[in-house]
Formats: sequence, C-alpha cells, structure tokens
Amino acid sequence: MIPLLTRYGAKLAAVLVLALGAVIAVNAVTDDPAELDAQHPSRAAAEQQAEAEKAYEEVRYRHVNYIAETAGADVTVKAEAVADYALTKAEGLDSAQEEADQAAEEAAQQQEEEESAGSSNPTSVDIPGSCSEYSGNKATGCALAQERGFDLEQVGCLVALWDRESGWNEYAANGIGAYGIPQALPGSKMSSEGDDWETNPVTQIKWGLGYIAGRYGTPCEAWNHSEEVGWY
Repeated sequence: MIPLLTRYGAKLAAVLVLALGAVIAVNAVTDDPAELDAQHPSRAAAEQQAEAEKAYEEVRYRHVNYIAETAGADVTVKAEAVADYALTKAEGLDSAQEEADQAAEEAAQQQEEEESAGSSNPTSVDIPGSCSEYSGNKATGCALAQERGFDLEQVGCLVALWDRESGWNEYAANGIGAYGIPQALPGSKMSSEGDDWETNPVTQIKWGLGYIAGRYGTPCEAWNHSEEVGWY
C-alpha cells in the first residue's frame, strides 16, 4: 500500500511542477507592459507613485514656497503644487518676454531714426563770399568743393564739367541710366552718400566730388579727360 501511495504522490508532485513551469514560461515570454500591469495592479500603482515622486523631486528645489505646505502630502497635492509653480513660472516668463520684446522694438526704432537721420543731407549749405559769382546748385558746388580742399581754379573746372554733363540739374537723366548733377551711372550709386540722392543736389554734389577725387584726383583732371574723350 505504501509504495502505491508513494507512486501517486510522485505523480501529483510531477503534475504540480509541470503546471508551475508552464506559468513561469508564460510570464517569461510575456513582454507586454500593459498585460503585466493588468496582472499586477500593485506593480503599476507603485510605478506611477515612483514617477510622481521623481517629477516632484526634480522641481522641488526650484520653488521653496510649497515645500512646507506639501510636507507629508499625497501625490495629488504635490502635483497641484507643482502645477501652481509651473503657472507662476510661465507668467513670469511671459512678463519677461514682453519686456524684452518692448526693449527690442524701442532699440530698433531708435536705430531706424539714427539711420534715417544719417542717410540724408541738408538741401542747402552756407555759401562763402568766394563763391559769390555763382548761384543755385553751382554756388552749392563751389562751397562744397572748397570745403573738400579744392581751390577756385578747380571750382572753375568743376563748373565747366558739370555744365557739359547735366547743366547742374539734379533731375537730369540720359538714355543709358546716368542721373543727376554728376551723371552717376547708374544713379543709384549716389545712395552711398544719402537716401535722398534722387532729389537732393547736396547729396549728388558730395558724391560727385568724391568720385572725381577717387578717380582723377581733381576736377581739372576730370575736365581734361572729358575734353579728350567726351566723358569722365
């Protein structure tokens, strides 16, 4: 009788071992976290609690006001405290951004005003007594030429040169695109002297004197070149 019971016991033990092995095998091949959480609700709850605690710890040092208020509190209270901090922080950032935007706008406006002020010239200049024989744009050219260091002889060459080129008319234009008193080609070159290059004779004359000085040295040399080839 005892040997028979022993055989039955051995079979029962074997069945239990096989069943336990099957359960372990199923769990071993199950890699779906959602299924594991469903099977082990306590594990999912523990992970959520750990995540909440981690988030809380990451921002706790940034906002000391809620530390005392949430001491010993549950995750919900701590989460609300963190949300309040985030809202306050966001409002502060919005305010700072508005101030920065306003400062940038004011700086841009000031720069624009300065550039505008620096990109135009007066439409007239003081005419010295030495230029009394001239009038209009020629008198302006005489004054600016002397201001640049050219004497009256050079002024005479300048007057002759631009009489030929444009008649000292600030709106003079030819068919190939030359424009203004000095007949700049294209006329937009004179924008380096001022944005009002299309209408302001002072801007045009200043540019023309600079061009002559850079290319020919003096108005008389520019005039001589024009005499030889018909242009300067």
